Amino acid sequence: MTARTNPIPSVWARQQPAPDQPALSRAAIVREAIAMLDADGIEALSMRKLGARLNAGATSLYRHVATKDELMELAVDEVAAEIVVPSPDFAGEDLEADSLDWRAAATEAARSFRATALRHPWLSSVLGQAGLAYLGPNLMSFSERLAALFTAAGFPEPSRAIDTVLSYVIGMSTTEAAWLTTVARSGETEAAFIARLMPAAQQAAAGHDHLADSYAAPLALDPGEIRETKFAYGLEVVLDGLAMRLPRD
Repeated sequence: MTARTNPIPSVWARQQPAPDQPALSRAAIVREAIAMLDADGIEALSMRKLGARLNAGATSLYRHVATKDELMELAVDEVAAEIVVPSPDFAGEDLEADSLDWRAAATEAARSFRATALRHPWLSSVLGQAGLAYLGPNLMSFSERLAALFTAAGFPEPSRAIDTVLSYVIGMSTTEAAWLTTVARSGETEAAFIARLMPAAQQAAAGHDHLADSYAAPLALDPGEIRETKFAYGLEVVLDGLAMRLPRD
């Protein structure tokens, strides 16, 4: 008796049926799902609610997207198209200038990823859970462009350099997006929320010698600028470390 092979649980490994409702397409479903995710988060997304917003039954949705997991794969891949990765162009003979070029390109890619993750606060937290999302065309293109960048820069193992940068960017973006979601739910500006939170933070830090000074005075800078500075500092450290891995003549 021939053993039955279980299907691979990913939208990218399943043949898609021809649409039976021209007005209800996979693209329209994914766009509406992203709008729901951006507005209310992952917890608010369900096939039933999505169908209601599209004036379609859940059964109709399942003809285009088999499960919510597949829907998340599609949503992740769709927003990945927003991430900019510069094309590698290291034609010069000045090795020091070329080094600056790859760092500038990697920085632009990292900042673009962060900006995309903050526009879609759910993105970073689901990247490791969205099945085989990395097989989607936009994420494949993103990975290919990063590989071209780090290969042109001269890294002997570009995939490891990519993993290092992405681990930092995803980690920082996840924390930052979670913070901004908390602020948004308060209905206040970030500065007002911090001002209201500060007395409790100061009380919690009291008695911790290395932390108390950080909460002693009110913030003088814009909170957005502080977050930007923190991200830039950490990224510079990561790129400094990667630069040490480049082969030297």
